[in-house]
Amino acid sequence: MTNDTDIKLSGPFKVTDASGSAHDVAGIRIFDEGYGIIDVYVDFVRNVGELHLYEDAAVIRQVLARLHGLGYQGPDFGHGDLGLQDDKLIVLEAPEEFNAFAAAKGWRNLAEEFDDDDDDLASGAADTASGTQLDALIRKFKG
Repeated sequence: MTNDTDIKLSGPFKVTDASGSAHDVAGIRIFDEGYGIIDVYVDFVRNVGELHLYEDAAVIRQVLARLHGLGYQGPDFGHGDLGLQDDKLIVLEAPEEFNAFAAAKGWRNLAEEFDDDDDDLASGAADTASGTQLDALIRKFKG
């Protein structure tokens, strides 16, 4: 959890799985930018990989309760891609409603920036410097 591209949403807390075993969570984090769908990383202090906590409804419910306590208002969500799960990490995939909460924490939606570029092109906005250079090039070849 020391990567410069991470946004720390929560510090340490404990969760209890469906079998009643307690687990120490080191924190909850997200990457600082992405394309619309946000993966939420829940880092554990100890190895939990063989326990498949990403499938444990009790654990997910407690992580969501923590996020709701931090200000997230929206629907619950479940585990992310199985290939992302790791020994000391579970990854949850947030719904689109999570984006506003994440943005308030500093997350940047790269898809919106891409859409803005497309809107500029569709509306006929052109880079005048490129247009001027193209005109000059055409005149050169004609002459």
